[in-house]
Amino acid sequence: MAVLYGANTAPRSTTPQGLLDGSLQGGHVRLYREKIALTGQITADTIVLAFPSTGETFLSGTLTSDVSLGVSQISIGSGTATAKYRTLAPHTTIDVPTPFGRASAQANKLTSDETIFLTIATAALPVTGTLIVDLYFAQT
Repeated sequence: MAVLYGANTAPRSTTPQGLLDGSLQGGHVRLYREKIALTGQITADTIVLAFPSTGETFLSGTLTSDVSLGVSQISIGSGTATAKYRTLAPHTTIDVPTPFGRASAQANKLTSDETIFLTIATAALPVTGTLIVDLYFAQT
């Protein structure tokens, strides 16, 4: 039976064994958490969520809200790619952490420092409530 290696563990298949990239195997997880007080923010608004650094790798994110966002739609991304981490969609789940993450964002390390925004579309956010956004990144 053959022993196969994935893309991230391939350095261990060589002789002598190579080193693994710490941001992909055995790295430290960094949490970026933003607590958003819902006050009827409108569709022209963006909300700054985090400032991850060059070399970090996006792992996943979660949304937790104590109210439904109704027909409002939100995306999470950067200034150049507003849906880089979460595609534009509604969030109606109440008090249950809801995971999100796009494979295209998880596949590559950041090549420069980044500002991550939540973008609001379709309708304003509710006028009361709290939305928690957790973003998980790996770093060496």
